Amino acid sequence: MRASAISGALLALASLVSAQTYTDCDPTKKTCPADLAIGGDYTIDFTKGKNSFFSLAAGTTLTYDKSKGAVFSIANEKQAPTISSLGYIFFGKLEVELVAAPGAGIVTSIVLQSDCLDEIDWEWLGGKPDEVQTNYFAKGDTSTYDRGGVHAVSASTSTFHTYTIEWTADALTWSIDGNAVRTLTYADAKGGKEYPQTPMQVKLGTWVAGRSDAPKGTVDWSGGYANFDNGPSLSYYKRVVVQDYMGGNKAAKSYIYSDRSGTWQSITVDTEGEGLQDKGVDNGDEDNKSSTASRPSSSTATKNSTSTAEPTSSSTGSSDATTTDGADADADADAQETGAPDSGASVMKSLTVAGAVLSGIAVFANLL
Repeated sequence: MRASAISGALLALASLVSAQTYTDCDPTKKTCPADLAIGGDYTIDFTKGKNSFFSLAAGTTLTYDKSKGAVFSIANEKQAPTISSLGYIFFGKLEVELVAAPGAGIVTSIVLQSDCLDEIDWEWLGGKPDEVQTNYFAKGDTSTYDRGGVHAVSASTSTFHTYTIEWTADALTWSIDGNAVRTLTYADAKGGKEYPQTPMQVKLGTWVAGRSDAPKGTVDWSGGYANFDNGPSLSYYKRVVVQDYMGGNKAAKSYIYSDRSGTWQSITVDTEGEGLQDKGVDNGDEDNKSSTASRPSSSTATKNSTSTAEPTSSSTGSSDATTTDGADADADADAQETGAPDSGASVMKSLTVAGAVLSGIAVFANLL
């Protein structure tokens, strides 16, 4: 590819990132509400049906398969089923067992994202089932495009694998089926300046990068335009395990930015008030509202209402969909049939397009 063509693609992709990266309130720019702390460990089993740990984006409707879990279905390019955790983890471990959605132009994502746009990603391109991409960002910085990684994985669009992010103040590790494929240290990320380090929500979803109105560079990165002639593209999220390391075995109620630096040392842990565990959040299993794994408790679990954060580390298309979840399932079904815009599409792009598109930018940049 000629350098001028590559430069044009880079500019198009960079413009899309700038337009789509989004936060309701950036605490490095103004005073924002405290982040609700997950405050402990939860295992969400989607084969048991819907749960209240995650909220659905507007327009998102899920079905639940007894063996495969939550079914994220895309029947047209306007749809982007998306869910987000109600609470935040402040360092921790996230495990997700899933099958990615197949098809060129389709992207499946696991995203950890903070209010100030720190971000950690897993992303799958449906046309490339034997690889997965990783990425990270700090404070929404898109000035460089060299942070993405590509890793081998077998048959990601037809086989369940467990994808893990372990995130501490010292290092960030991505693993597949228990095997580490990439590690980023705090020091490696320009002495911490590019290291994601603020409380994050868990965001899961599937969206269309190969849209008819997408920039050519984005379409090329995603493998081409999405095609739904043979029916919807489905991804399956079976099980999610979330551990909030700073939660101190459910002691944390919320996380507060004490200044506008966006450093992990500036985050205070509020141990009073109402946390996620006080809201009766369930994981889909009525017999086990939440499960707490055995691990070292955080030093923030004190009697004081707030304390300075100190990190804790830990060891390293079935027809059996029986339940439906969604604010308006009938309306969403109509949207799928007619191709009407799904409001979840804009949400998913806002949450994941920065990571996904910048992975594409890295591919182009390496050709220069």
